[in-house]
Amino acid sequence: MIDIDISKSLDGARGKMDLEIKRTIQEGQFVALSGESGSGKTTLLRIIAGLESAKGNIKVGNEVWLEGSFSLSPQKRKIGFVFQSYALFENMSVEQNLLYVNNDKKLSEKLLSITDLTGLKHRLPSKLSGGQKQRVALCRAMMRRPKILLMDEPLSALDLSMRLKLQDEILRLHKEFDITTIMVSHDPSEIYRLSDRVWRISNGKITTDGNPKEILMPAQESQKLSLYGEIIDIIKDSTTHKAIVAINQQIVEIKLNSDSAKELNVGDRVSVEIEAFGSIVAKQ
Repeated sequence: MIDIDISKSLDGARGKMDLEIKRTIQEGQFVALSGESGSGKTTLLRIIAGLESAKGNIKVGNEVWLEGSFSLSPQKRKIGFVFQSYALFENMSVEQNLLYVNNDKKLSEKLLSITDLTGLKHRLPSKLSGGQKQRVALCRAMMRRPKILLMDEPLSALDLSMRLKLQDEILRLHKEFDITTIMVSHDPSEIYRLSDRVWRISNGKITTDGNPKEILMPAQESQKLSLYGEIIDIIKDSTTHKAIVAINQQIVEIKLNSDSAKELNVGDRVSVEIEAFGSIVAKQ
């Protein structure tokens, strides 16, 4: 059981705000933190890790990590932290990076095997791809045999195929080592695939707390798919009007009604709602 009851004043995306989090996490849960940038997600991870101060209490099992003026040092908290940046020792091999944390050769070999890095254990980080570096960072975090694994958008800089591979490895490590994981992510598919609980944070407060299906797929009378993009061209002729919209890395052509064609311009950021019988394009 992890009990968190903390507060801290921050400069958020909308100015001054108070980060106020009061929640209990069951051991072994995978909790995803979602929400806009500057809402306090990363700060919460850093407070749990002991890297930032806060008011309140944090208790992990029977161990007090934060209470009043007392704060357990980060080195004594059984935390594994995976950042978006890899933060590897560039002058050490893959294996040396792991053994520097904990001189447990058997554990390092197991982690390298799980993440398919055994053949690269003597390489320096400069000789690795981004995905390989992030797998080393993940293994290094696990070398502490942490009670809690904290991850701050660890896969956001990777391409889709590597993200999917690393998601599998993260889930396998989470289950095999039976740890509690808290991850910041802006990727709904990643959150849905990995987590069993989602906290949506806005302006320092948890606004929703539930399972991924409840949070990411709320019940609707008529199901819609909402996508967001930018108009890069509008084609008009005597009978039809079409918008060419860039959505993520794809270009799509969408038929417009005459009213929408008059309101929209090249460069507009738009939402595209796709329903069973057509689509609606509207300015954001």
